[in-house]
Amino acid sequence: MLQHRFIDAARSNPDKIAIVDRTTGREVSFGRALIASLILARRFKKLERGRIGIMLPTSAGGALAIVGAMFAGRTPVMINYSTGAEKNCIYAQQKCDFKKIITARALLEKTGCKELPDMIFIEDILENLSRFEQLIALLKSKLPASWLKRIAGATDLDKPAVILFTSGSEKDPKVVQLTQRNLLSNIDSFSDMMEIYDMDNLLAVLPYFHVFGLTINLWTPLCLGMKAITYSNPLEFKTVAKIIKKDKPALLVGTPLFLEGYARQSKPGDFESIELAVSGADKCPDAVRELYREKHGLEIFEGYGATETSPVISVNPRDRNKPGSIGIPIPGTEVKIENIDSGEECAPGETGKILVKGEGVMQGYLNDIEETHLRIKSGWYDTGDLGLLDEDGYLWHKGRLKRFVKIGGEMISLVMVEETLNAVTPEEVECCAVELPDARRGSRIVAVTNAAIDQQEVVKKLTDELPNLALPKKYVMVSEFPRMGSGKTDFRGLTDLVRDLDAAE
Repeated sequence: MLQHRFIDAARSNPDKIAIVDRTTGREVSFGRALIASLILARRFKKLERGRIGIMLPTSAGGALAIVGAMFAGRTPVMINYSTGAEKNCIYAQQKCDFKKIITARALLEKTGCKELPDMIFIEDILENLSRFEQLIALLKSKLPASWLKRIAGATDLDKPAVILFTSGSEKDPKVVQLTQRNLLSNIDSFSDMMEIYDMDNLLAVLPYFHVFGLTINLWTPLCLGMKAITYSNPLEFKTVAKIIKKDKPALLVGTPLFLEGYARQSKPGDFESIELAVSGADKCPDAVRELYREKHGLEIFEGYGATETSPVISVNPRDRNKPGSIGIPIPGTEVKIENIDSGEECAPGETGKILVKGEGVMQGYLNDIEETHLRIKSGWYDTGDLGLLDEDGYLWHKGRLKRFVKIGGEMISLVMVEETLNAVTPEEVECCAVELPDARRGSRIVAVTNAAIDQQEVVKKLTDELPNLALPKKYVMVSEFPRMGSGKTDFRGLTDLVRDLDAAE
């Protein structure tokens, strides 16, 4: 059990710092974290049954609230505050049948979310603790480990550990329920494969409502007895770069957007403590790899995962990195490539759907049997991604199946169009391809950039690189791409924005 692993770590090293909270300046030892979790568990038991909402940033308070909920036998429902906090709170309550949401006033103020009737503020809980509550928690923390684990929850590995929501970058978020077994298997396999047991600290800035942040930034250090250096806003690149320089993490895990931002705000030597840099959640551009090599002498090890797989599916091993690939499956995870039309397994080098099997794969979507049956068959989860396995067993990502458009009877990859656009435009220009309806052909491709380009020159270059059907029929510039909490492009939001601009013309 996750909370049992945390108890073992806390009892082994009670005075060791568990969380350095760079947002508040607080440091919390493993011993204090255990006591605080027990206090919060006692409060949460009185608030809610079954599930409890948590909408808190990456911080000591956020981490302790999640552990406290699990100590209380409640399943934390992690709410995304980066893309419409109020709407996401109501959506989560409706989908998951709970009322109480643990949050913070500062977060509501920052996100512009109004206070909802069932919100409980963690600062109110922490400011109004009685001496009796604190004494009870202190005494519990001194109990024999076996007794303490009994208090902290049963030993059923198939018990829900967390409820998360898919990114919703293409349609409404799906509700993913991950078990203790799912998360523990992922932590153990990732830690074994990437040899991180000897590392003492990691940078933890990914949001806990994102599975990447929850598994690798929260539970991995708590289970392994590592120090987590937290900061609440991963998009404040300059601040995070300074934190890396000052606090010297050994493990850096992030999305390509975040990793690029930190490197650009750093100077050579600032990242000298980093032993391992891992990229995930989105395709890592070659330019970001080159930036890390040139500025810090670091290789980026790219991985691949999904909310439904807890999340890590594959990653490049530290001694056999193959840049451009998304690595080999982690121990206990199987990957196969299936032909889109025939359903037959593809030979090495052939592109098809990426299917995954293993202990990290969720049991199903919450209260959605139909969607679960569509995505999981005979234990194999259909990622919705296209890829291939090469002769060495490395996985290569070839785009989302849903990010294909049919034009003139041909399937055109929007990812292919984007990659070609990126290759023929300046490095600082971000490019995206979206689909809009077309009266004559059914669909048309629109190229979107975040800065001005020489359109005539770009069109000329694209004509040499892309088939005629794949050429964008229109070019649109927006000041900023909408983002998900992980830093990935919000394709649905961007498509809506481009559609509105198109309609206004």
